[in-house]
Amino acid sequence: MTDLPLHYEASATIARSAESIFAMADEPDLMTKHMGGPSLMMGGGSMRCELDALGGKATGSVIRLAGTAFGLTIAAEEVVEARVPPTRKVWATIGMPQLVVIRAYRMGFAITPSGAGNLLLVWIDYALPEPGLARWLARAFGGMFARWCVNNMVREIQHRQAGRP
Repeated sequence: MTDLPLHYEASATIARSAESIFAMADEPDLMTKHMGGPSLMMGGGSMRCELDALGGKATGSVIRLAGTAFGLTIAAEEVVEARVPPTRKVWATIGMPQLVVIRAYRMGFAITPSGAGNLLLVWIDYALPEPGLARWLARAFGGMFARWCVNNMVREIQHRQAGRP
């Protein structure tokens, strides 16, 4: 998609059923856990996840993220665009997200059979902020942030599926 020109993805083979993997990856609170506490990548800030009545588990469901990063207020609203248990889910920002190093994004995951388990692929397509100071910061840190998010999502599912908190 031309309006989201940047892409990053990560994957892992998990020795569990697609249904089990999907059930965990379908939890917005779990998928945003890496942003829930202060961290270097969040500039000492954190975000909280607020779910609508559909809980982020239906097409059209809205997920709100709000918090701080680098001392700035940040916020984004996402809508679930596609949800096909137990194989895939896609969500994307709506409106004008107030973020620091990326602008709009579309994320998702896919689960496909692979040997004795299933391959979990998590991806993000994103755009950088408009020109200015934010654009400079985004060029320096946007890709790093995208990798951090996606890798943490994959790692969280791997650890949970292996029985580790």
